[in-house]
Amino acid sequence: MQDTEPFRRARVSTDDFPQAKRLQMWREVYGRGIANIDIEPIGDEPFHADVTFNLLPNVSIAAGSRSPAHYRVSKELATKGKDLVAISVLRSGRASATQFGKELISGVGSASVIAPLDPSTSTMLTEGSFITLLFSLPAIARLAPHFSRAFGQSIPSNNEALRLLTRYVDVLDDGDPSTDPAVARSVSAHLIDLAALAFGAQGDYAELAWERGGTAARLAAIKSDILAALGDSELATETIAARHGISPRYVQKLFEQDGSSFSAFVLTERLAKAQRMLVDRRYRHLNIAQIAHESGFGDVSYFNRVFRRQFGSRPSDVRESAKCLWREQRG
Repeated sequence: MQDTEPFRRARVSTDDFPQAKRLQMWREVYGRGIANIDIEPIGDEPFHADVTFNLLPNVSIAAGSRSPAHYRVSKELATKGKDLVAISVLRSGRASATQFGKELISGVGSASVIAPLDPSTSTMLTEGSFITLLFSLPAIARLAPHFSRAFGQSIPSNNEALRLLTRYVDVLDDGDPSTDPAVARSVSAHLIDLAALAFGAQGDYAELAWERGGTAARLAAIKSDILAALGDSELATETIAARHGISPRYVQKLFEQDGSSFSAFVLTERLAKAQRMLVDRRYRHLNIAQIAHESGFGDVSYFNRVFRRQFGSRPSDVRESAKCLWREQRG
């Protein structure tokens, strides 16, 4: 992983291969080609894995589901990962991870920190999901000089930095941090900040990491929640703040630092949602008032005014233009 690499994404699923070749493919592509591990399935059920890989500067992310199996790093394979450190977060199911004779997983939501130069074994005991992040050691060391203290340790699920890190990865998985190298570097820096905090960064290092990574992750998670709840006409800062365990004022402050406001962001996204619905054939059965309601507008007159101000056309004009296009496509 180099800090000049752009963002890249790939999805690998064993379902894309014949059953007889699924395990072989997973061992070669993921085990030997990506993670430097040996894979041994558990039980007689067909092997299954479905994982999305995201590659950012200094950070690689693997997130998905797997059937029961052992994932072993031998002494030989460990030498190939000397410049990387792994954080693996259990999202569902039951799993164990051992290194230095210690158990590193303490339940769903917790994470194991794997030292790069020593053997380890990670086991999915049941069908389950996970997130594994590989970080460049030099990048982590700049913010957490004592990072090695976390090796062979478990990070509990109630660790605030770990929770933000996990949620930030979820937000990235829902969207796309862009192929723009500058954006990719920014996203990578936020992930490294959060990882350093989870590793136990202190003092000025921790303050800097919280200011950058913590703030970015919180705002990204809040925006994601807002987008999922746009249809709620009662959506307010108090609701979002309660979901994230922070004050309404802090929510406003995060948007102010981003050069916007909570209400402006909500209005812009509601209008964008309404515009998408107006031109989408899947919603042709809905009239203007229904689309306004589905987008979170309780007052249709207000919706018409702000829509025209935003797009320069009335919602009815946009719908009529869309109908003409639908007829042409049908013809």
